[in-house]
This record gives sequence, structure tokens and C-alpha cells, in this order.
Amino acid sequence: MGDVAEPGNNIDPRELEAAFSLFTEASAQLTNAYADLRQQVVSLTAQLEIANGHLRRELDEKAALSRRLAILMDRLPGGVVELDARGSVTMLNAAARELLAPLAEGQDWQVFREAHGELDDGGLWLYPSGRGLRRLRIDSTSVPEEACQILLVQDLTETWALEQSLAQHKRLAAMGEMAAGLAHQLRTPLATALLYAGHLARPQLADNDRRRFADKALARLRHLEALIQGMLHFVRGHALAMAPVGLDECLLEAVQTIEPQLEARHIQIDFSPANRAVQILADRKELLGVMLNLLENAMQASDDYACIVLSVSFDECFATMVVRDQGCGVAPEALERLFEPFYTTRKDGTGLGLAIVRSMIEGFGGDVSVRSVLGEGTEFTVRLPVLNDASNV
Repeated sequence: MGDVAEPGNNIDPRELEAAFSLFTEASAQLTNAYADLRQQVVSLTAQLEIANGHLRRELDEKAALSRRLAILMDRLPGGVVELDARGSVTMLNAAARELLAPLAEGQDWQVFREAHGELDDGGLWLYPSGRGLRRLRIDSTSVPEEACQILLVQDLTETWALEQSLAQHKRLAAMGEMAAGLAHQLRTPLATALLYAGHLARPQLADNDRRRFADKALARLRHLEALIQGMLHFVRGHALAMAPVGLDECLLEAVQTIEPQLEARHIQIDFSPANRAVQILADRKELLGVMLNLLENAMQASDDYACIVLSVSFDECFATMVVRDQGCGVAPEALERLFEPFYTTRKDGTGLGLAIVRSMIEGFGGDVSVRSVLGEGTEFTVRLPVLNDASNV
């Protein structure tokens, strides 16, 4: 019986060698891939360590900045309040806690504000704190990205008190200047009246001279009375009877009142009413006095046979009246002081007329200005708010 070959013994050695070569090659590739992977892991680990170092430094810097900001917030002299989107308090710094006590986190800001204090005429919040009545200024800033609102609270109590004290000192200084000016203005007519009265005591004085000195003394005393009345009017003032005033009618009355004095000196007045039913809110008597004062100033500054121009114009909000003369004009250094009490460029002037004019015009909600050119004349401009839209009348 012959020998039979087994199946396992039929493998070709060359195939086995090729398979082994493939295995060896695959094993080498795997080894190389593993080495590359390890190298990448090492590189990524190093990069991650660097990134983590940067992040740690950034976190440390942000933590330090946060600490500095927290310290700064607590050291700020002004209060800082943070509100959320609903208006509830989420944070207060130390100054805010002191200024706004008993305000605390979680409270509704609007409810708290309405329940404590009120606004004064200057827009400051009058807050009755434990340290007394405080005057607080509150500024609000929205932060849309964070859906919150930041309130900055400033205590202006001492600033307000200093401003009031300064205003009082200014008033006292003005009163001192006014008193000095009044004494100067009273001294001359009083001394003149006393001189004329002394002449009247002379027994040998003729009747004609006695009457002449008596008339002069009386004139000086009347001037003195007018000066005192003007002073009282300027200092005391009085309640203005404010009512709608037809501007054309008031200006026409002023022109008709002064026309006889102008005609006596052959001075012309150029005035044409606007023929518009424009009204302003004013005291009619005082407004008439203001316009007469300006027209009298123009007349006194004008030569005989000169011309005075009174013009009126309107826009949507204001009526503008201009009084212009052809006089000698006013020097620039004097022009700046024309509205000061007791300052006058006329020998017989009281120095109160233009001060009263400015006071009245400002009381009507308007303003008055002046410009002058030496040798050409002077122009006063009065602007007053109108009650109706003058451009549509």
C-alpha cells in the first residue's frame, strides 16, 4: 500500500515567504504609524501645555483685574448701582450703599426711587438719608450686551451749598456796588438842591432870583425822586400782570406817545406796523415803558432833524423789534456796561433805565442786545416769544 500526501504539506514555500514578507511590511508600517502617532501626541501635549499656560495666565490676569476693579469700585467716591433687565438691583458699591441706604440687592429701583425723595428745580434728587437731606445726581447708562443698566450716583450736596454761598456773595457784592452807585447818583442832585436852598435863605435875594433858585432846587429834588423810584422799581420789582398783548397796538401807542417830543426837535420816526395779529405774553404797561425807554434813549442820542427807525419782524417763535438811531454811537468799553445799574453815558441820566429794560424783557421770557458804531449810531434789538405762529398769521 503506497504513501498518501497530507493536505498541510502542500503549501508552497514561496507563498509562505511572500506572506511573511507582507506581514513584516505591515508590521513595519504599523510600527512607523505608531511612532508618528506618538510624535503627534507628544507635539499636541506640548501645544496643549502651552495653551493651558496661556489660559492660566489670562485667567490670572483677569482675576487680578477683577480684584483691582472690585477694590476700585469700593473706593469710588460716587455710587455705582447695577440693575438687571427687570429693573431690580443686582449690585451696589460701598458708596452707593452709604448714599442710598436702605437700598439693597433684589429691590426694585423704580419703586424705591418713587418712595424716597423728589426732584428739585435743578433736576437733583432730594433724598432724605440718615445724614440729612442729600442732593444726588443720578446718571443712567444701558449695557445692551449684558441686558443690564448702570446707575452712577453723585452726592452734590456740598457743591450745591457752595454754589448757593457763591450766589449769595455775588448778590452781596452787587448790592455793595449798587449802594456805592446809588450814593454817587444821589450826592450830586442833593448837593445841588442844598446849594439852591441855601441861596433861598439870603434875605437880600430878589424875587426873580428866588423863584429861579426855587425852580432849580425843585427840579433837582424831582430828579432825586425819579432816581429813588427807579431804584426801588429795579430792586423790589413787582408782580407782572402777564396777559396776551397785541404787539402792533403796543408799538403804535409807544410811537404816538413820544411823537410830540420828536416833533419839537424835528426828529422823524420811521415805523410801519406789521399789520399782523401777533400776540406776546407780557405786562402791557411795562412793555410800553420798555419801548418808550428805548425810543427816548434814541431821541436823546439824536441830533435835531435826525431819523429814528423802529422795525418789527417775526419768525415762528419770536418777534424781533429793533430801535436804531443816527447818533454819535457808544464806545466799545462803554457798550459792555450799558445794562449795568447806575452806569450811564449821559450827564443827567440815572443809569437805571436800561437795567430795568433788561430785567423786564427777561421777565417776559425774551432778551435784549445792543450794537453801536462810533459816528454812525446805536441799535437795540428786543426778542420776545410769540403766543401764536407768526409765520402763519
